[in-house]
Amino acid sequence: MHVPDGFIDAPGSIAAGVVAVAGVGVALRGARHELDDRIAPLAGLTAAFVFAAQMLNFPVAAGTSGHLLGGALAAILVGPYAGVLAVSVVLLLQALLFADGGLTAIGVNIILMALVPVIVGYLLFRLLLRVLPKSRASVSGAAFAAAFVSVPASALAFTLVYAADGTADVSIGKVAAAMLGVHVLIGIGEALITAVTVSSVLAVRPDLVYGARDRLRPVELRVTRPSASKA
Repeated sequence: MHVPDGFIDAPGSIAAGVVAVAGVGVALRGARHELDDRIAPLAGLTAAFVFAAQMLNFPVAAGTSGHLLGGALAAILVGPYAGVLAVSVVLLLQALLFADGGLTAIGVNIILMALVPVIVGYLLFRLLLRVLPKSRASVSGAAFAAAFVSVPASALAFTLVYAADGTADVSIGKVAAAMLGVHVLIGIGEALITAVTVSSVLAVRPDLVYGARDRLRPVELRVTRPSASKA
């Protein structure tokens, strides 16, 4: 999904950069209300996890491979604003340190892998929680569905960007078919990783799952005091 330099023309890259800066700016302001003593450390851990997970590719089909986008996962764990910031930092570091995605295309990549997955994934996650029973299984299921849908949504966004400002001589129909077909399969891997990660956090600290704070009670630890011995 990382878009390299030169794949989108200069006007398109500049426009995407403006949108990305605006989105990150909104996220910076909104994150003030999300980051507290519990969420702030988790945001750093989430960014580190997404960074590591994106370095690992898994085979999909016809010789292609995919990796975690992480937008939906980050939004569910630390909130949509902090999620945008976490994934944006990951994308910037990858472009600077590993040339994974071009520097001139950083705006496009932030839109495709931070803004779109976070917005689509988090909105769907919250919508599903409204109609599903209040249980940990429902939260995990909603996380699975949100992550799955966020990936082809990102692929569709890329197709629209390519249609407007792409430089390669490939028809939009072929691009759409290839992107959506492959990313539906990648979405399954994304959904599994997201659901397993969210389930793991729910098992020990459900209060750390930002997106489900109002749906689950925190784990209560009961300490049984030994009864006083009779003389």
